[in-house]
Amino acid sequence: MARSVPLLWVPLLWVLLPGLAALEPLSVGLAIGVASALTGYLSHPRFYCNYVECCPRAGQRLNASALKAQLDNRLFGQHLAKDVVLKAVLGFSNNPSPKKPLMLSLHGWAGTGKNFLSQILAEQVHPAGLRSKFVHLFLATLHFPHHDQVKLYKLQNWIRGNVSACPSSVFIFDEMDKMHPGVIDAIKPFLDYYEEVDGVSYRKAIFIFLSNAGGDLINKAALDFWASGKRREDIQLKDLEPLLSVGVFNNKNSGLWHSSIIDRNLIDYFVPFLPLEQRHVKMCVRAEMAARGYAVDEKIVQEVADEMTYFPKEERIFSDKGCKTVQAKLDIHEDVVMGDTKARG
Repeated sequence: MARSVPLLWVPLLWVLLPGLAALEPLSVGLAIGVASALTGYLSHPRFYCNYVECCPRAGQRLNASALKAQLDNRLFGQHLAKDVVLKAVLGFSNNPSPKKPLMLSLHGWAGTGKNFLSQILAEQVHPAGLRSKFVHLFLATLHFPHHDQVKLYKLQNWIRGNVSACPSSVFIFDEMDKMHPGVIDAIKPFLDYYEEVDGVSYRKAIFIFLSNAGGDLINKAALDFWASGKRREDIQLKDLEPLLSVGVFNNKNSGLWHSSIIDRNLIDYFVPFLPLEQRHVKMCVRAEMAARGYAVDEKIVQEVADEMTYFPKEERIFSDKGCKTVQAKLDIHEDVVMGDTKARG
């Protein structure tokens, strides 16, 4: 990239040339030297990338402490997802020569934090996050409403072009449970153990699937742990991952039904997102109030949490929408919260 950048400064030289012609030879040489030095400085990657987004350099590693802090402070009630993703992503980042792209499949009911985690991860790889030109979000209902071979061909070309531009591109496929069976298999060659595909290496890219499929299996396991008196924090990946991989593979509404991606064991981790308890919903309410600049009022926090619906109906253990409607419910209390904040201010 640094070699092509000086072309951006060609117009500057055209502005200087008329003046250069009137100078003495020594002065002309000095002026050209200064212009050349200035061009070299302005085009240096460290300077240039402060103003224009650049693809991370080869060998550049993620900040482990920053990623862990973000997961600890912003993702609630998901000890499994945090642990698995942290280890998987850091291990992948520290590997100078991975054999294949990193492939994560996140599963759980709505509002449990799947989108939030993928956003955090995207921000750590590319600081602009979802606004980055190197992070690409696909929605099944928007981009693949029909099983269209032309669109599949365009998808392949799109991925190929973006990975060519930045090997560490991030691709997020949301609403996988609404994807038509077989559609996602179009990207299978990019996920496999190949050095290159048509001259392009995909081994530094990250692919993330988000799906509600498998949520029922996860919820049942969490409920069984609760019923047996065990802590949710005692649930381990080995308790859920086998159930998820088989359940999603045999689920016609998963987007991965009989998928060659699963059959070839190309998904590195099936990441379960557990149903959230009321204490986790309260954490979400507090975080949202703080994000809006309001003083945290525990009375309002409790009222918002009480307005959520929970299952099982009698025991009211788990929120059936996670934290998905917290923002909307907090809007109802906006006047009271703002009044309390002004009063305390």
